[in-house]
Amino acid sequence: MKKASIMICDDETGVRESLKLILEADYNLSYVTHGRDAVEYVKKHSPDLAILDIKMPHLNGLDALRSIKRVRPRVRILMITGYESSDVASQAINLGADDYLTKPFDRESVRSKVKTLLERSE
Repeated sequence: MKKASIMICDDETGVRESLKLILEADYNLSYVTHGRDAVEYVKKHSPDLAILDIKMPHLNGLDALRSIKRVRPRVRILMITGYESSDVASQAINLGADDYLTKPFDRESVRSKVKTLLERSE
């Protein structure tokens, strides 16, 4: 069975490394560091899931989400944020995000949400 592809977009190396450790055994991972790069990556490669940080320089995660949904509406999106704000979460969901995680996240939460979102896209 082919491994699902996941693009991870976060400007923090530590977050990217954490997600790599949690997900690399089960999925094909790609990494970008800015929202603009995420949009370009999705246009060219159409991953099964995109994990986007909300707060990033150049193009924040909400704007990247909006652009990704315009070019690839079927790509599942999991937002991650360091802010426990229901306003930001509901805004992300209204823009088309499928779910969100709050940092710091734990291994099981990440694995569970990713698995659920990928099963929905089958």
